[in-house]
This record gives sequence, C-alpha cells and structure tokens, in this order.
Amino acid sequence: MTTASDHTSHPVSVLDGEVPADLYQPESGSGPGVVLFQEIFGVTDYIRSRASDLAELGYVVLVPHLYWRIGDEVVSEAADGLPRAMELLGKLDWEAAVSDGAATLDALQDHAAVDGPVGMLGFCFGGGLAFNVAAVTGAAGAGPDALVSYYGSALPNLLALAPQVSAPSLHHFGLSDDYIPADTVREIEAAVTADNDDVTFVTYAGAGHAFDNPSPLFHHQGASQEAWATTTAWLGEKLPV
Repeated sequence: MTTASDHTSHPVSVLDGEVPADLYQPESGSGPGVVLFQEIFGVTDYIRSRASDLAELGYVVLVPHLYWRIGDEVVSEAADGLPRAMELLGKLDWEAAVSDGAATLDALQDHAAVDGPVGMLGFCFGGGLAFNVAAVTGAAGAGPDALVSYYGSALPNLLALAPQVSAPSLHHFGLSDDYIPADTVREIEAAVTADNDDVTFVTYAGAGHAFDNPSPLFHHQGASQEAWATTTAWLGEKLPV
C-alpha cells in the first residue's frame, strides 16, 4: 500500500502494449476511484500533486501516461514549453488516447483497492478526453459514475457526443480564456446540459485557460481555490468516501 503522497506503477494492458500509469492509494488502502487525465504538458509535478490531493481525500487514483506512444515526454509549463506541448498534442492519435482512457477506467473499476464508485477528472486536454471517454463508455453501459472537466479544450469539437454522457458532470471554465471564448463556453454549457439534468457548470470571471495550473503563465489563485473547493465538495457528494 502507498501513502497519499506516494505512488506505484500500475500499467494498463491495451491491444498494442501497456499504458504506463501511476496508482495513488489513500492511507486507508481503499476507497472510491478517480482516473486523472493530464494536460498537454504530460504527467507533470502539478498533475502528480493533484493526484496526491485526491488520494489524501480518500480516493484511489490512477493516472495514465497518455503520451506513451510518442515518448511519454514531460514539457515545461513555462512559455517556452508551449510550442513543444502543442507539437506533442499534434502527434497524438486522439482515438487511441480515448481507447487508452477507456481501458484505464475499466482497470480502475476492476481494481481490488476500489471500494465504491469510480469517476474521472481531467485538465485541459485531459478534460476533453475525459468527456469523450465518458461518452463512449457510457454508450456501452460501462461509463464513469462522475465526470469533472476543467476547461476541456477539445469540448467545442465534441458536443455531438453530449447526449451519450449520462454521468453526473462538473465543468469549470474561465471567462477570460484565450483558447475558448466566452461565447463558446456558453455553447458548451447549452450542449452538455440539454440532455443531462445532473450537470454543474461553473465559470470564473477574469480567469484564463489552465487557471488551476500553478505556473505563473496560467495561474489564477482565486479561481483555482474556488474551483478545487467546488470539485472536492462535488466529488464528496457523487463519490462519497
């Protein structure tokens, strides 16, 4: 058993290999599960810190390394790292990543340490991927029990999948997002709430994209704190420990 601050390797088998994944367990050793999806920068210290935060709350957390087919690179979250991060995202096979995400969800649902429901949480690229995974797994009857998406960057192109996402969901968006304009945020809100009565959609005035990331390039302290408090309370309701 790990402590909330440690993790162990827990690769996930897929048809063409194994997805590297990090497993974080709460001090109790068991609890509800959360699959945590990375940003475009890879499985960074920030993503690991959020995994630890969730484990400290009592969740069993599995973090897949979604760049494994293209080198599993971790990129600086400073301005000079953005071009490389965008290059990696351009090389990513989206459908393969969705399949990897679905396999990771299935692996966590079957894990012996998981006692209770299993949700997904994703940031930026991972927020959109989590939404896509929720749609395809939900349509197959094996979807997550809850979905949290932070400023899902792919969501504007995934709205046709919204009717397939039946899980309760929580969405966070900044209204000063340079990548997802406020009018697009409202289009996303309309789409994800049209067929699902259990959607919480929260926006943050003055917050830009990736506002939860502690890098000075992105961080908005007020929005980050408010959104994390909302997330933990919401998870406590949907995935009670």
